[in-house]
Amino acid sequence: MEEEPLEKVKKVVLAYSGGLDTSVILRWLIETYGCEVIAFVADLGQGEELAPVRAKAKKTGASKVYVENVQDEFVRDFIYPALMANAVYEGAYLLGTSIARPLIAKKQIEVARREKADAVSHGSTGKGNDQVRFELTYYSLMPGIRVITPWREWDFRSRTDLLRYAKKHGIPTPVTAKKPYSSDRNLMHISFEGGILEDPSAEPPEDMFVLTRSPERAPDRPTYVEVDFVRGLPVAVDGKKMRPAKLLAHLNRLGGINGIGRVDLVENRYVGIKSRGVYETPGATILHAGHRAVESITLDREVMHFRDSLIPKFAELIYYGYWYSPEMELLKGMVEKSQENVTGTARTASSRDGRAPCRSTGPISPPSRRRPCSTSATRRGS
Repeated sequence: MEEEPLEKVKKVVLAYSGGLDTSVILRWLIETYGCEVIAFVADLGQGEELAPVRAKAKKTGASKVYVENVQDEFVRDFIYPALMANAVYEGAYLLGTSIARPLIAKKQIEVARREKADAVSHGSTGKGNDQVRFELTYYSLMPGIRVITPWREWDFRSRTDLLRYAKKHGIPTPVTAKKPYSSDRNLMHISFEGGILEDPSAEPPEDMFVLTRSPERAPDRPTYVEVDFVRGLPVAVDGKKMRPAKLLAHLNRLGGINGIGRVDLVENRYVGIKSRGVYETPGATILHAGHRAVESITLDREVMHFRDSLIPKFAELIYYGYWYSPEMELLKGMVEKSQENVTGTARTASSRDGRAPCRSTGPISPPSRRRPCSTSATRRGS
């Protein structure tokens, strides 16, 4: 298909993170298309990473910068539906990166409409999943929108090329020698891939982890936590009601201290490449285990078995970027119907005494002979 003339692009909304790739893309769009670039940043719980992003985008040439806090929407409308479906990709991955992309792209399209932009852009490479997730969402929500994908258009072939371009245009770049891998963080998890992790036999360095302690450094005494669920949705921790983002952040801290939520796997990407990912997902791991525990008491057997047969498909649709597809809408409706009676309290505990067998209904802690765990559930109401 023949590319549209460059001069037709007047205003682009870029999914911007402040990292090397999207900073170079911002300047490259201006230089290549002669267009106005609006930077959009979704605050998904990245923490202090967001502090310098607005100033950096303006310095790099953005005409406007949108930084929007979407943490509650992220947890309520994306993470929680996946939790109700017990969505796990290839038996281990809780989909923390995958589930965030459709929300970022949705907000980008909202900004594009507001600003009357004629194009959107993202920083995903041509070998990953994110390019598909972003673009399927763009086209689902705004058919006909022009999508500019620099990694499939420009002549850069390596990070060295990007660093050279950044230096030429005065774009600040982070020091990478101490971080020989890439990472992506949001309220649900932090992921690591590439660099030294490309060797599947190489153990991740302990100083890489951000959210979790190793089991060896976790407390010696058991830590107990109770999570209340109403119709499949978590609403309170230890009897205290919390907004979705605050509840997940609280469980992230609690689970991280106790060495919960580390995953290391080689996964099958949508584009046909196998890729190793290392993830920290402490809070969502606790919620997944607690949800399954409450379901074990409250969910009809045949409904549970049928819903469980749909888990691989539900997880696959998230991973592949089909969040806004008709089949996903159908599945979400079925899952929501299944949760009508899933109300109760899950009580989880972790310990290092090496005596109690693990009775968890989900992956409440990383495998360790020193760190058994238990999960129980109590039904409340009908």
